[in-house]
Amino acid sequence: MHYWVKASPSDFSGTLPKPRSGHSAVNIGNSKVVVFGGLVDKKFLSDIAVYDIDNKLWFQPECTGNGSDDQVGPSPRAFHIAVAIDCHMFVFGGRSGSKRMGDFWVLDTDIWQWSELTSFGDLPSPRDFAAASSFGNRKIVMYGGWDGKKWLSDVYVLDTMSLEWTELSVAGSLPPPRCGHTATMLEKRLLVYGGRGGGGPILGDLWALKGLIEEENETPGWTQLKLPGQGPSPRCGHTITSGGHYLLLFGGHGTGGWLSRYDVYHNDSIVLDRVTAQWKRLPTGNEAPSARAYHSMTCVGSRYLLFGGFDGKSTFGDLWWLVTEEDPIVKRLFSTSPNDLPQNKDLTTLNEDSNSAQESEQDSQGRHNAVVELGKSLGITISLSNPGLPVVGEMEDKEFLNLAYSLSEVEPSITGRVTQIEAAQALRKHWSNYNPRLIPLKELGPLLRDYQRLITHKYFTNDGPQSEFITTSLPGKDAHQFYHINSFRQLRMDDIPKLLAEYNQLLPD
Repeated sequence: MHYWVKASPSDFSGTLPKPRSGHSAVNIGNSKVVVFGGLVDKKFLSDIAVYDIDNKLWFQPECTGNGSDDQVGPSPRAFHIAVAIDCHMFVFGGRSGSKRMGDFWVLDTDIWQWSELTSFGDLPSPRDFAAASSFGNRKIVMYGGWDGKKWLSDVYVLDTMSLEWTELSVAGSLPPPRCGHTATMLEKRLLVYGGRGGGGPILGDLWALKGLIEEENETPGWTQLKLPGQGPSPRCGHTITSGGHYLLLFGGHGTGGWLSRYDVYHNDSIVLDRVTAQWKRLPTGNEAPSARAYHSMTCVGSRYLLFGGFDGKSTFGDLWWLVTEEDPIVKRLFSTSPNDLPQNKDLTTLNEDSNSAQESEQDSQGRHNAVVELGKSLGITISLSNPGLPVVGEMEDKEFLNLAYSLSEVEPSITGRVTQIEAAQALRKHWSNYNPRLIPLKELGPLLRDYQRLITHKYFTNDGPQSEFITTSLPGKDAHQFYHINSFRQLRMDDIPKLLAEYNQLLPD
C-alpha cells in the first residue's frame, strides 16, 4: 500500500522552486535533484532549482558559463529533454514562445558551469516534446517530438564522450510518429509509451526498441508490446519513473487540444512490473494530488517526489511524496490537526443541527449519570464519555450511504431498487471482508462512525446502558477501545486492524 503525503515545511529548508510545467527534473546520483526551465503564465523559465537530498535543502546555484551568444546558460524554454550522466545534465531542444530549439547544453553540477556543445554527425532537427533516456553510462537515445510542422518518429543516439550524434536506421514496422510521450530504458530496450500522434490522436501503445547496445550485435528494430493487466488509458504529458522492480506511470492528459481546458487530466498511478511483465494499478490508501500533466516525478531514496504540472487552467507549484505505508511521514495523514485533511462536510452539517445535538446530549447525559452512579456503588470508576460528535443513524449519515451506494456488490431487491438498508448491509459486508492494510483512507471516517453506531445500537436502549457494556468497560478490558475517538484522524496505522476486528465482532450474525 502506498500513500500520497503533501510535503510539509518541515521536510525542506531553503527556497522552494517556483510553480511551473513542462520543466525537467533529473537525479544526479543519489545526492541531488536538479529542476530546469519550464513554463508559467505564458512565461518561459531558465532557472535552476536544486534539491540537496542529504541536507534536505532547496537552493538556486550561481551558475557560470559561456554560450555562442555570450549567454551564461540555455535561453528560457520548456518541453525540452534533460538527461543526467554522472554529474552532468545534458539539455537539448525545447520551445520558447513559438520557436523550437535545436541547441545542446551540458551543466556540470560539481562546479555549476554551463557549456554549449558543438556536436557532430547526424544533427537532430529543432524540436520540442521529444523524449530521451541514458544507456551504457555514456550515451543518450532520443525519440520523436514535434518540429512545428510535423510529428517525428526518428531515433538519435548521442555519444557524450565524442559528442557525435547518429541517426539510428531501424528496420521493420515503426511506431506512429508522436510527441509528448515517455522513453525509458529497461534492461537493454527503450520503452516508449503514449504521446500525441500524427493528426492529433492520443496514443496508448507501448513499443520496445532493440539494437541500442553495440555489444549485443542486434539489428535495431521496434516491437509493439501488448501486456496483460490494467494498463493506463491513452495519454501524453505523463511521467514514467523507474523505482525498484517496476516502472511507475503517473498523470498526463487525454483527449482535447494541447494544454487546453478541454483535455481530460489524470492523477492515477499505474506500475509496469518488470518481473511479471504486466500492468498493475498501484494500491493507494488516500486521494492522489490534483490531476495534471507536464509535471516531474523523481526518486528520492525510497520515496517519489512529485512537483509542478498543469491541469488546463492552473500551473502547480506543490510538492508531494508518494511513499509506502512503512514510511514515518504516513503518520501525518492521521494527525488531529484540522489543516492536515479536509473536514467532513456531512458531519459539520450534522453538528450545526443544534436541536438534534442538544437532544442527543441530554439523552447521553442521562445515560452517563446512571453509569456513574452504578460505578460508585461498585467502588470503581467508569468513563462513558460520548464521542465528540453525536452518533448519527445510518439513514442520516450521508457519507456512509453515498459510499454504500457506490459499491458494485450492492444487489437490488425484487422491486429493482436498492433500499438504504440493503446498501448499508452491503457496505458492512464489504468492510467485514476487507484487508486492513488495503482500506482506503476515505473510508475510515464512515467506518469509525458505523462502529460507534453499532455499539450504541447493541448496548444502549431507551432504559440506559446494558450491564454487558459496563462489564466490558471495566479496567483491564480492551473491548470497544475506539468508541470515544472523536475523529478517524486520531487513529494510528496499527489501530486499523484492531478497529476492523472489533467492528466484525459487532456485526449481527
